[in-house]
Amino acid sequence: MLEESQLEPSRGPIELGEPDGASGSRRLWPNASRNLASSGVSFSFVLFRQFVDDDLGCASYLIGDPATGEAFVVDPAYAIEQYVEAARDEAVRIVRVLETHTHADHVSGHGRFALEHAVPVSIHPLAEPEFPFEPLEDGQELDAGSVSVQVVHTPGHRPEHCAFVVGEDLVLTGDSLFIGDAARPDLAIEAREGAEGLFHSLQRLVQLPDVYRVYPGHVAGSLCGAAMSPAHSSTVGEEKRTNVALEHGDVQAFVNATASVSTPRPPTTALVVAINKGPFVGAPAALVELETPGDATILDVRPAVVHAGGHVHGAFNVPVSGSSFATRAGFVLDPDERIVIHATDVGEAGRAASGLRAVGFLELAGYVTAVPATERLEPVELDELERLLAEGSVQVVDVREKSERDEGYIPGSLHMPFRLLRELGADGVDTDRPVVTICESGMRASIAASVLTAAGVEARPVLRGGVNDWPAGTVSFRRCGT
Repeated sequence: MLEESQLEPSRGPIELGEPDGASGSRRLWPNASRNLASSGVSFSFVLFRQFVDDDLGCASYLIGDPATGEAFVVDPAYAIEQYVEAARDEAVRIVRVLETHTHADHVSGHGRFALEHAVPVSIHPLAEPEFPFEPLEDGQELDAGSVSVQVVHTPGHRPEHCAFVVGEDLVLTGDSLFIGDAARPDLAIEAREGAEGLFHSLQRLVQLPDVYRVYPGHVAGSLCGAAMSPAHSSTVGEEKRTNVALEHGDVQAFVNATASVSTPRPPTTALVVAINKGPFVGAPAALVELETPGDATILDVRPAVVHAGGHVHGAFNVPVSGSSFATRAGFVLDPDERIVIHATDVGEAGRAASGLRAVGFLELAGYVTAVPATERLEPVELDELERLLAEGSVQVVDVREKSERDEGYIPGSLHMPFRLLRELGADGVDTDRPVVTICESGMRASIAASVLTAAGVEARPVLRGGVNDWPAGTVSFRRCGT
C-alpha cells in the first residue's frame, strides 16, 4: 500500500470541454491540518492514499480533509478493513463511496460500507444499479471537507464510467486512462462502440494541465490493458508523450487499433458484474477448517513443488504464492461448484480465500490442511524433455497465451492455453503418450498438469524454467498483418 498526502491549493473546479461527438517526488505530511498564506492563495493539507492489489492489478483510493475529518473512498475492494484501518489511523470518517463504474474484475466493497457503516454509494445512473445509490453526473462537484472532487463522465470502458478530478493536482482515471495504455472497450458493449466512446473520453482527460498526476484504477497485472506500465502513477504530460493509446490522432484510427481485443476475458466477469450491480453484499462468512473435503472441488493453493510431491486426487493446483492467483483460479474454477481450499496452514488458506472472494467466489465450503495426499506429479527437467521430445515419447503442450507463443515456441509442441484446459479436458491431446506442460516459469505448467491429471490424462509439468530457456532454440511466428 502506498501512502501519500500533499499540499494542495483550493481555487475552484476544473472546467473541461465537452468532447466532439460525445454523448454525454511527493511528500508525506503529518496527520494534521493548518492553513498557509501564499500570494493570497489558501492551502490546506489533504489526505491521499493509494491502495494497490498486486495480485489483481487493481487500485483504490482514500481522499479527504483531516481538518474536518471527512473522507471518500474510491473503488473500494471487497476487503474493506484496509480502508477502515487507514481512516482510523488518520482520524477521518469515510462519508461516501465513489465508484468509477461497475467493476467486472473484482467484487466491490461498497455493499459492506453501506451495510456495516451506513456509508452512501455514488455511481452514475447509467450503471442501472439494483442498490440504493446517489447519482453522479458530469461536472458535479462533491466535497470531502475542503477537498473538491469533480465528476467527469468518461464512457467507453462502460457507459457509466466516470473519472474524478481531485482539487487542482490530480485525477483518478479509473478504467479509462491507464499508465501506458487505456482500458479495453469490449466488456459492456460492442467493442467498436466502446472504443469510440473511450477515444472521446481520453481526449477530455488530456485537456487537463500536463502537471496533473494521473492515478489509474488498474496497474500492470490486470487484464484490462495489454501495455500497462508497472508504475502506479504518472502525469498527464507524461502520458501524452508515451501512452500508446494516445498515439492515434483521430477516432477511426483509435477504433481500428483498440476494438480488436485479444486479451482473454475471465469467465468470472459476468458473475462479478452481477454481484457489483445487484443488492448490497455484506461481509463473508468465516472460513472453517474441515476434516475432509468430501465431494468438493479441491483447489490446492500450496507451492507447485509441494503439490507435485503429494496431493489429493483430482485437486487443481493454483499456488497462492504465485502471481495473478485470483485471476488464474477464476479460469479453472466454476462459481457454482462447492470449493474447498487445500493449504499448508490457516494463513495460506486465508490469503487464498481473500483472493477468491475478490473475484466472486463468495461461498467457500472451507479449507483442509491435514488430509491424505498420496497422488504425485513427476516434474520434467528441460534436458530430459529435450531427449523425450526427440524420441517422440511425449507430447509437449505449450500453455501460454497466443501472444507469448508468437514470440517463440518449441518446434513440435501443441498450443493450448492453461485457461482452456478444464473445459477441453482430454480433448485435443494424444492420450496414448504422456503430456508435458510448459510455460515460462513453471506456474501455469503446474496448473495445466493438475487440470489434465484430474481429467485422467498422464501429465508432467516443467517446473524449473520454460520455453525461453529451451536449449535447442525456439521458432517465432509472425501473423499476417503484424
